[in-house]
Amino acid sequence: MSAHEPATPYLRVDVARARSNIERTARWATAAGISLRPHAKTHKSPEIARLQLEAGAVGLTVATIGEAEVFVEHGAEDVFIAYPLWLTPDAVRRLRDLAERADLAIGVDSVESAERAARLLEGAGIVALVEVDSGQHRTGVAPDDAGALAAAAAEAGLSIRGVFTFPGHSYSPEARMSAAEDEALALRTATGSLRAVGLEPDVLSGASTPSLAHTRTADLTEARPGVYVFGDAQQWELGATDPTDIALTCQATVVSHGGGRLVLDAGSKALGADRAAYATGWGRLLDHPDARVVQLSEHHAVVDLAGAPLPALGTRVAVVPNHVCAAVNLTDTLWAELDGRLEPWPVAARGRNS
Repeated sequence: MSAHEPATPYLRVDVARARSNIERTARWATAAGISLRPHAKTHKSPEIARLQLEAGAVGLTVATIGEAEVFVEHGAEDVFIAYPLWLTPDAVRRLRDLAERADLAIGVDSVESAERAARLLEGAGIVALVEVDSGQHRTGVAPDDAGALAAAAAEAGLSIRGVFTFPGHSYSPEARMSAAEDEALALRTATGSLRAVGLEPDVLSGASTPSLAHTRTADLTEARPGVYVFGDAQQWELGATDPTDIALTCQATVVSHGGGRLVLDAGSKALGADRAAYATGWGRLLDHPDARVVQLSEHHAVVDLAGAPLPALGTRVAVVPNHVCAAVNLTDTLWAELDGRLEPWPVAARGRNS
């Protein structure tokens, strides 16, 4: 190990690749005439967020108040909490504080939550977007019901900026294009629903990394992809990223050839334990495209190299986690590769789950 290289396992970011991914997606948004508001829950890193904002992102998307606090503390001026918040007294205090330092928007998907937000956040200048369900069936109202919810929110005194959705069912090999079509229809329907009650949405927000290439940009004004900045094994398998664009890997050491297979020192506590139904393994090796992590425990990853020779004990390999967002949330530091040296970048929003 180099004197300047951390002990394995650790997460390494190829900053040149990350910057290329950021700039390519920014160019795509500009060419499409839409805004880019990347989801920062993927990287949880102020340094990565800075690269995204410098490349033209209009602001950041986050999942929690805690994530919003971290990024505002590090200079973000426009943040959208894309989540149907149910406000507690502590949440109200924190949101009011944030709104004094940044342009802040929240998500709502029920009349009850919207009326509660209107009452408790009165005068804070916080706006809301109505979440609509475009096919994932997790949160959000039916697109036809968006207008009724927006009207009730406006009547209660909550300013409605527009609507948003997440085509999460795009995480399927066969559904990337159809999910984008579902999203476009949902946003068109929601727009008509708001206009029917006399409200004009300023923001129509959507998109996801797997569906990005198929996004009907004429039907939205803002895109919120997250994983695009790094890529991961899921996106590789879905065909949404090329391995030459993957910017984050878990650096691991070969510690055993037990059972005639490759055993690494990076288990679920470094890689995360996610494995989608379509995934062919618990992760992949960047430089061995046919290899798969076939067994994962807390501190071991067993790799089938598909007949290739086993690297020697002590060899370092680059593992691509299945779900990069989960892997990042397991570490305090991303080691950024810059001009041949490694620099520690804190995962400042790690664990800020509320």
